[in-house]
Amino acid sequence: MPLNEITVAVLRGWQAELIKDGVSPGTIHKCRTFLSSVLRHAAESEAIPGNPLSLVRAPKARPKDAVVPLSPITVERIRAAMLNPPPRHVQPSTAGQRKRKAYELAAPGTPQTRQRDALIVSLLAYSGIRPGELRALRLADVQANTILVQRAANPDGTVKATKSERRRPVRLLSPLAQDLREYRLAIGRPAATRLVLVADDASPWDKTAWQIWRNDRWAPACPAAGLHEVPRPYDLRHSFASLLLAEGRQPVYVAKQLGHSLAVLLSTYAHLIAEYEDAERIDAEAEIRNARGKVGSAVVRTTAV
Repeated sequence: MPLNEITVAVLRGWQAELIKDGVSPGTIHKCRTFLSSVLRHAAESEAIPGNPLSLVRAPKARPKDAVVPLSPITVERIRAAMLNPPPRHVQPSTAGQRKRKAYELAAPGTPQTRQRDALIVSLLAYSGIRPGELRALRLADVQANTILVQRAANPDGTVKATKSERRRPVRLLSPLAQDLREYRLAIGRPAATRLVLVADDASPWDKTAWQIWRNDRWAPACPAAGLHEVPRPYDLRHSFASLLLAEGRQPVYVAKQLGHSLAVLLSTYAHLIAEYEDAERIDAEAEIRNARGKVGSAVVRTTAV
């Protein structure tokens, strides 16, 4: 569409059509952000007199429920389901379909990929890094006491700056450090420059590989862990924030750990800050170890039966 034909009226009509079609305000916001960047660049280049999107009011965001972090016991159940995935049941055909009996498929993955899947859950829940940051994480970024988050991944797997465009050291909890050591041994102690997540051909995970993992491994593991709804893997960041706040860490510290501004942290976790204000402080590492022990004992008993 010619730039000079993208008027305020045209943009209002475009936005109204998106709303009518049921597109979420969040998706519309992303579309507006991209389009506004294009139009602003055009205005700066004097191809158009100004950015007409600035005159089109954005739709109001729908109210969201407060975040509910997954507890360490729930996280450990998901990890256990990743390490010991159940077989998959294929339902029989229904009327009108080609005749097929119900049958069972073997559990997906290999011992090594299952260990990788459990490590992904640990990294997201116990370091709070974003999935894009995880896809760009190198083994060398794991240090003695911290994980250095200094890059993120584009949809195609190439590297870009983090969301805040700053590197940040994240506290390395001892159970996660153990998971990382065990995984590195399992994959043969590769060079420190290797990414934690790579495809079979050693290439970085792109967004498609991440989506496949979400659908093929994450989605089945959540019901197996007793969850009635499947959260986003991204939501595991809330678990890390919750652990830090329950330890009594100050909001400024937690914001730095998550790569948030203080304002974003307070708006997202104000209810948790209030909840933990007068509560007895916990030891995050002890909570994780305790949960891991309970889940491990339950798995052993179930296997024995």
